[in-house]
Amino acid sequence: MQLSLFPLEPRLSKSKYVSGLQCHKRLYLEIYTPELATEHDEETQARLDAGTDVGEVARRRFPGGVLVDYDHGNLTVALRRTEELASNPSIPAIFEATLKFENVLVRVDILERLADDRWRLIEVKASTRTKDVHLDDLAIQTHVAMGAGVRLEGIALLHLNRAYVYEGGEVNLDRLFVQQDLTVAVLARLAEVPQRLLSMKAMLMEPTAPDVDPGHHCHTPYVCPFWDHCTQEKDPRWVFYLPGPKRTFDRLAEQGVHTIDTIPGGFKLSDTQQRMKDNVEWIGPDLRAALQAVRYPVHHLDFEGFMPAVPLFPGTRPYQTLPFQWSNHTEHEDGIVRHEEYLCANAGDPREELALALLRSVGRQGSICVYSGYEWRILMDLADALPRLKRELSAVAARLWDLLPIVRRHYYHPGFEGSFSIKVILPALAPSLDYSNLEIADGGLASLEYYRMAFGKTDAAEKTRIRASLLEYCKRDTLALLEIRKILLQKTFEPRDQNLTPV
Repeated sequence: MQLSLFPLEPRLSKSKYVSGLQCHKRLYLEIYTPELATEHDEETQARLDAGTDVGEVARRRFPGGVLVDYDHGNLTVALRRTEELASNPSIPAIFEATLKFENVLVRVDILERLADDRWRLIEVKASTRTKDVHLDDLAIQTHVAMGAGVRLEGIALLHLNRAYVYEGGEVNLDRLFVQQDLTVAVLARLAEVPQRLLSMKAMLMEPTAPDVDPGHHCHTPYVCPFWDHCTQEKDPRWVFYLPGPKRTFDRLAEQGVHTIDTIPGGFKLSDTQQRMKDNVEWIGPDLRAALQAVRYPVHHLDFEGFMPAVPLFPGTRPYQTLPFQWSNHTEHEDGIVRHEEYLCANAGDPREELALALLRSVGRQGSICVYSGYEWRILMDLADALPRLKRELSAVAARLWDLLPIVRRHYYHPGFEGSFSIKVILPALAPSLDYSNLEIADGGLASLEYYRMAFGKTDAAEKTRIRASLLEYCKRDTLALLEIRKILLQKTFEPRDQNLTPV
């Protein structure tokens, strides 16, 4: 790619500026070869859409505010429209105010008019707290706004209030959001912006992308969409794939160690890291006893839930997990297995009906096998939300038996590749039961599809399809628990080659 093909000065934006702070190579690729990026999956796109939705709700806090429509092919119109609105004192706020300075373009979520032709710049985020990246986001907007002649009196972040409890009726917007004044913090880093912009612009004038090794910075503050592109030639046993803290990777990289197989023998590794390096199946001596601690009938339980940013039901908070589905495979001592399930069929609050159906399914006897603490947290939240069922739900929670720590402590398979996610260990132990043949194959997509089925504009046929996919996915999760438990127990009775399977 020749320098002559490049514009003299590529235009930047607030998102491009944040990308450049994360990694110059990411910014370069976003400007010149965006087609190399991995497309957003449905879950990522839904999170972006949720942020847009929260931004639209936030505008209702500023009645009379006017939105600047933006046509990517006609920037001049948006800039002129912003100037017109700013010069009209009857307009209390401008949404998506379009400003440009030194070839950097920003779209300000809310530009609130104050007294004496002064303004407050407000960024809206769907998060529930301020993050460091938000300060950088506000800093570049402030730099451009001030450069464009906007007289700022305040700089703020408007984010969701996790403590707000919806009481029904109209959402209380003053309590749903927290407006945090960040003027001092943003101005403190404003001096860094010009030099950072100069550095980015100089880098963008180079004929090739900068040589930046991929690493943990590729995932902070956001997952870089060029990760697959930048790591396509990495060895499958690259040391980055070791589980554990960032410092382990950094120390190995400093020593010139690039693959897990070449880690020196004296290098300190955790048990899981060492087992990943050994790359053989390992069965701990106490695995059988741990697995035989269950009491029959053994239930295998999985919940699916969704987390609306703006509360939908009285008594709920922003991002509170609301279960809408469960599956239960029950294994009796004689080997008979029964499956039961529940999926909310409407757009109402699913919690009480779901809880009552669950109590009938799990009864009062037997261990309840789960994988992680998610089900315990769901049950505790249900107990708090449903006082008349609190005792019964608390009793169910007391019967939970978590398979995850047992696998972590007592078993490892090379197919795990350092992970103990059920989506990883299932194909390693029971390849015929993996998730590749399912339309919905993870919990994030399940929650999105449920929301679309229950609250979206979907026709009857599409609702039927989504319902079937949700039921099949949740059923697979609990069948996976059952099969993993049985397979691991069987392995403790099989003779093993001590050279291949250390115990």
